[in-house]
Amino acid sequence: MSEKDKDTIYRNDSVNEDFVFSERVVEVFDDMLDRSIPFYHEVIRATASLLDALLKDYDQIVDLGCATGTTLLEFCRLLNNNTISYLGVDNSPAMLEKGRLKAKNYQKNTKISFQEEDITRINLPETGAFILNYTLQFIRPVLREEFLATIYANLRPGGVLILSEKTICHDPLFNRIFIELYHRFKRKKGYSELEIARKREALENVLIPFSIEENKTLLHKVGFTSVESYFQWFNFASFVAIKPEVD
Repeated sequence: MSEKDKDTIYRNDSVNEDFVFSERVVEVFDDMLDRSIPFYHEVIRATASLLDALLKDYDQIVDLGCATGTTLLEFCRLLNNNTISYLGVDNSPAMLEKGRLKAKNYQKNTKISFQEEDITRINLPETGAFILNYTLQFIRPVLREEFLATIYANLRPGGVLILSEKTICHDPLFNRIFIELYHRFKRKKGYSELEIARKREALENVLIPFSIEENKTLLHKVGFTSVESYFQWFNFASFVAIKPEVD
């Protein structure tokens, strides 16, 4: 990886604004994910196993907030069902441009397509699976139930929602310990104390996590009856939710 592709955004720059998905973030986004989300690729592989078990022939997987398409590329490589198609939706032209280039370079551009759109306004009925990885946390809390209801409405009966999020604990002791363990993880990945502090400050008013219980409650509230967590690492968790075959 070249220095240009490495996440050094908060190494020298003082934080004077909230975190945004700027052109500079797009350049280093893949490195940022690898070094900021514990077990990032392991979660993708575990998710692929779930999708292999749950999806039907000719289903479409839609990644909402797909960024540079890393997750879809991995699914395309890992899933056994060759009839499945893949769509990435994001509102960042720069992210999508990089995603299309990666898909072309890996010769997956006939299987993966990309769409520039506000993910909260999707209209993709009968979708087999929606992926919402580390994205819901950036949507204002008051809008999350309505957004999840839209996703639910666009799934086919038996369709799947995969949700991965950073979470909080309502117990102050565990919350403090989990945050410190996460910062320890980031230090091991090469981030300095200053970078960690600056990034946390930039995200403070932008990334608003819910607890595991709050996320599950929201999923049940919009209609999902089968909801399970299948991965947790301290303050990170992944959930699978299935729309009933008969509504």
